[in-house]
Parts: sequence; C-alpha cells; structure tokens
Amino acid sequence: MLEKLFQLQAHGTTVKREVIAGITTFLTMAYIVVVNPSILSATGMDFGAVFVATCIAAVIGTLIMGLWANYPIALAPGMGLNAFFSFTVVGNMGYSWQVALGAVFMSGLIFFLLSIFKVREWIINSIPLSLRFGISAGIGFFLAFIALKNAGIVVDNPATLVTMGDIKTPEALLFFAGFAAICAMAYRRITGAVMIGILAITGIAMALGLVEYEGLVSAPPSLAPTFMELDIAGALNVGMISVIFAFLFVDLFDTSGTLIGAAQRGGLLDKDGKLPRLGRALMSDSVATMSGAALGTSTTTSYVESTAGITAGGRTGLTAVVVAALFLACLLFAPIASVIPAYATAPALLYVAVLMTSGLKLIDWEDVTDAAPAVATALIMPLTFSIADGIAAGFITYATLKALSGRWSDLNPSVAIIAIVFVLKFIFLDA
Repeated sequence: MLEKLFQLQAHGTTVKREVIAGITTFLTMAYIVVVNPSILSATGMDFGAVFVATCIAAVIGTLIMGLWANYPIALAPGMGLNAFFSFTVVGNMGYSWQVALGAVFMSGLIFFLLSIFKVREWIINSIPLSLRFGISAGIGFFLAFIALKNAGIVVDNPATLVTMGDIKTPEALLFFAGFAAICAMAYRRITGAVMIGILAITGIAMALGLVEYEGLVSAPPSLAPTFMELDIAGALNVGMISVIFAFLFVDLFDTSGTLIGAAQRGGLLDKDGKLPRLGRALMSDSVATMSGAALGTSTTTSYVESTAGITAGGRTGLTAVVVAALFLACLLFAPIASVIPAYATAPALLYVAVLMTSGLKLIDWEDVTDAAPAVATALIMPLTFSIADGIAAGFITYATLKALSGRWSDLNPSVAIIAIVFVLKFIFLDA
C-alpha cells in the first residue's frame, strides 16, 4: 500500500529511511508547538486552545502535502507572521485577534485562488531578489527584537526609546545560555537543537524554582475558545488590505522558496529544473492556512527545516505523514508546553532570526538602487513593529530609486503598481 501511495522505489527510498527522515524533520521544528502559543497568547487568545490549533494545523497541512502532493515537506504556523499577528495587527493596530484570524483566512483564500489560476509564477518572478532578501532579513530583525524584549535584554526608555535592561537577572542569564547552547548544537549538527535548548532552559528554571512543574502528559486542552472565532467581515475593512497583503506576500515567497530549496536538496526537480506538482504543493499550503485560521492560529506555511529530513534521506510524502503523526502525538504534552517561560523560547526566536538575516549577503551592495530598498525594508520592519510597513517601504523605495536613476528596465509593472498602491494607502488610510 505504501509503495502504491508514495512510489518509494521510484524515488530510491525505503520505509525505514522515510520514517527516520520524518522524525528528523519533526525534531528540528517541534519548537513551534511551544513558541507559537507563547506569541499568540499575548493577544488574549487562550494558550491551550492555540497549542491545540498549532498541532492540528500542522497535522492537516503536512498530511495534505504528504498524501496529495507526495513531498517530504512539513507545514506548521510560520515564525515571523505569528509575531506580526500578535504585536502589530492586534498590539499596535488595535484589531481584535478574531479580525486578525479573518485576515489570515482571506490571505489563504487568495493564495489558493492564485494557485488555481497560476498567477503565482508571474508574481514570484516579478518581485526583485533584493526585496525578497530584504523582507526575509527584516522579519529576522523583527523576531530578534521580540526575542530581546521577551528576555528583558531590551527595555523601553522615554529618552532613547529603547535601552539595555538588567542583564544580571537569572532570566537574562538563562536567555544568553540558551542562545549559546542552541547555536553550538546547531554548529555541531545536533538534531533538534532548538527544542533541546528550550527544554534545557526550562528544566534549569524549574530546578531554580523560577517555574513550577505541572506534569508531563494530559488530555488536550479545549479548542473551543478559538475554534471558528475568526471574523472575516471585520477583515474586509479597507484598513486591513495591507495586513492581508503582508500575510499573503510573505507566505507566498516563504513557501515558494522553501519548496524549491528543499526540492533542490533532495534532487526532486525535473530535467528542466522545475518542481513537479508545484500547484498541489502550493494549494496544500493555502488550504493549511485557511484551516489554521478556522482552528485559531496564524498563517501555516512550509518549513525550511524540512531540508533536515530530506538530508536524512526523505524523498516522498511518507516523510510528511510521519511528521504529521508526531505533531498529533504532541497534543498530549500540553502541561509542559504551558510552563515554558518566555526567556526559554526567546533564544529560539533569536536563532531563527540569525538564519533569516543570512540572505543579506546575497544583495548586490555595489548597486545602491538594489541595496537601499533592501536595507529600508529590513530596518523599517523592526523599528515600526510592522512587516506590512517594511514591505511597503521597500517597494516604494525600489520604484522611486529605479525611476530617478533611469533604470526603467529594472522596474516591471507589477512592482510599480504595488508601490503606487502603498503610497495611496499611506496618504488616504494612514492620515
């Protein structure tokens, strides 16, 4: 049955190899079941319900990817967009988390339609690489700022906006220890480095009496507080256009980049360098996002950590099915997830930030019309606490510089149109 469903022999793999690959991928991304509820609960969402929604959204998305698209790619609520959801859309902009979930659902629906009508290739190919690298780096800086804030390393100051906090507290010291441990384990290629780091710091905090042990296994918490609580009508407010666009835009490029990168690593591209069944893979992602919003979590997307399982030999959807089964098992471990403190998850955020900012090295720094928009994008995101504003700044800067420099051949119509839309938004909606 497995051979017929996943074509294991045709992909040069075995059941044992796929199971090992699935376990490897799961261990590298399991931290999300702890980090995502921690971030989203800042909006007032029920921690337990978000924990369950995170696990089930990962199960749904990963199963669809494995059974329908037959790719060893795992999905779960994405880092960066969950922070944007909590701290920008709900925190700074003042929308309810129900409206924010509605925006996530709408972005998933638009993503689904783009996949059906095959508009996605035109969009992906029309966005300059410098802006893509700038957006990824900006999300990384955004996560880094949140990590340092959660650990008390960066605090507010009325004179300078931000300043150094008390780095001699046990919480701050545990944060530094966690970050160093995760980076060292990652360098040594220890599978599950991020999750090991989170659990180790939590264990030390328990030993020091900073947090209380509340058990290991229990029945899953109720999903009722978030299930089908999304407000789609509220998300259709004109002021939410940029928010929906930000959710869509980041998910589109994050998913596309992950799929292509993972496929290259596993030799899954065809002779023309294209990914077979790309439409199915992208639709799996969009369906997962819509399902996740209905359950009560932010955008669900393909995880680059899937390359860990592919490196371990995963080549088919059976790898993804194994990952989905393990996420389902996570539902029983809610007690331990609920006591993990923010300073234990903050090192994971900072480590992910390091990975996301690495794309800056690929920018052409000799061409200021490419470098300046990327830098503007990357800096505006953390300093305004808004991924949407960072994206807007990047497009506007790119279009303006290319036009003023006479580089019209670099300025395609889609970028110009998006830049004009963002300018109009700032003039009429943010006045």
